[in-house]
Amino acid sequence: MRSDDQSGSDMSEVLDHADRATAGEKPTKRQQILAGAHAVFSSLGFDVASMDDVVKAAKVSKSTLYVYFRSKEELFTALIQEERERYFQEIGAIFTDPGHPAETLRIYGGKLARKLTSPEAVRANRTVIGVVERMPELGRSFYESGPQRAIKLLTAYLDSAVAAGTLRIEDTELAAKQFIELASAGIMRCRLFGYQAGMPDAAEIERTVDAAVWLFMQGYGTKA
Repeated sequence: MRSDDQSGSDMSEVLDHADRATAGEKPTKRQQILAGAHAVFSSLGFDVASMDDVVKAAKVSKSTLYVYFRSKEELFTALIQEERERYFQEIGAIFTDPGHPAETLRIYGGKLARKLTSPEAVRANRTVIGVVERMPELGRSFYESGPQRAIKLLTAYLDSAVAAGTLRIEDTELAAKQFIELASAGIMRCRLFGYQAGMPDAAEIERTVDAAVWLFMQGYGTKA
């Protein structure tokens, strides 16, 4: 026979699920909370920030906050996911022409380099690196929804270019990883570790990406 405590616990879970489902129908409130969390994480840092800080910044009650997000880890993940959805929608529109891989990769490489060296991306990477040993799931989720997704997207494009006869690649996943590294070579880590305070200028990004495309096409391009 089930105890009253068990029944109460189960009912709490059911109600909690219902509350969260209902809350999901109010995107403006969710955005209000995310905006508050963004402000708090940006000013205090993930480790120092608390859910109470988010409550104050978002101007919501603590009970409302917990209906939408159970923890600041959930909040951080939601912020990253939202930003990445916008980015990947934009990137997906680039990979439509397998007939001209050099130009496609040049456009993609520029967007990638600007994204990886942006203040938001640098801050997010530093945050995850700082907590990953005690929060490995956060690190895994961060990688799967960002770098791994980018690799899969580029791999699919390279497969289409190989099928079109404009590239010759045996391992397209490896090639995708190589291009991503090449497009940010020498500029991303400088930002990540604070050696370079600001974003690289347009000329530096262009020089880096042009070299990446040239080297990639030398190795994988089809010779006329």
